[in-house]
Amino acid sequence: MIQAASLAEVWRGPFQESHHVGHAVVCDGSGQIVSAWGDPEAVVLPRSSSKMIQALPLITSGAADARGLTAEHLALACASHQGASLHVDRVNRWLTDLGLDDDALLCGPQVSRDDALRLDMIRAYQEPCRVHNNCSGKHAGFLTLAQYLGAGPDYVDPDHAVQNACLDAFETVTALDSPGFGIDGCSAPNFATTMHGMARAMGWFATAHQRSDTFSTAGARLVAAMYRHPDLVAGDGRACTRLMRTAQEPIALKTGAEGYFVAILPNRGLGVALKTADGATRAAECAIAAILVRLDVLDAAHPDVAAFLNPRIYNHDGLETGQIKPAPGLLA
Repeated sequence: MIQAASLAEVWRGPFQESHHVGHAVVCDGSGQIVSAWGDPEAVVLPRSSSKMIQALPLITSGAADARGLTAEHLALACASHQGASLHVDRVNRWLTDLGLDDDALLCGPQVSRDDALRLDMIRAYQEPCRVHNNCSGKHAGFLTLAQYLGAGPDYVDPDHAVQNACLDAFETVTALDSPGFGIDGCSAPNFATTMHGMARAMGWFATAHQRSDTFSTAGARLVAAMYRHPDLVAGDGRACTRLMRTAQEPIALKTGAEGYFVAILPNRGLGVALKTADGATRAAECAIAAILVRLDVLDAAHPDVAAFLNPRIYNHDGLETGQIKPAPGLLA
């Protein structure tokens, strides 16, 4: 069995204090591995990094066009957003257009991660709603598809028509049968695959604009929506948004819980999948930044890149005590 590889290090002064390991794979559009660290055959749950795959049936079914969904809707369907006003307002309007309200969402309520909105809600004694959940855009997409298919409201049931469509899409783009699923934080099934399978899927998305079949056209629309609306995919301060804005060419980035990250590079025809073994987001952000610097997509000197590639560590008195940096093998 191939062991996990070094991805990121945490230094305090002259001492390496912590060490994060994991797996990363870069694939081309044919699914061939271009570069790999760790075990490409490690089976993982890609968590929210798979949202663009889950959004494919929204388009291929005809539901997106029937409802007149825009690129903003599609970006939100792929998002793990901050629950800021720009996200919440758009999802609420989407629900209204469907003739639904907050109760139709099955993702559960979540406190907004946007400081301004969260504090406003606290001052107004307002409870968090389901629309504030980081997955509410994906769930609005699920509801749109369910309505179009004439399926029932329990769209997160693994046997529901929506989830059957998501599984079909997932196995198509990964080119693997999924060995199963876990229930995600938003109550929807999250299908497992290998690191190679997920990187292959991202390579498929990266080259989708080069093909004209219905499935590929849907993939290309989702990728374009993500890099045109990086603020909707995550939010201010978040790695996905900041790195997409900073990139030297159009790219789509998506994080997932437990240290997962993917990247789609349409100009290069490459896809990247990355997972930290201990689930550390700080390491995943550092490592994905390093791989994108290695591929000349990001400039290591840019402040928004350096914030994730080499973040400084400060103590409570504001003194710099250390830094996080990528493992040497990622950059060279």
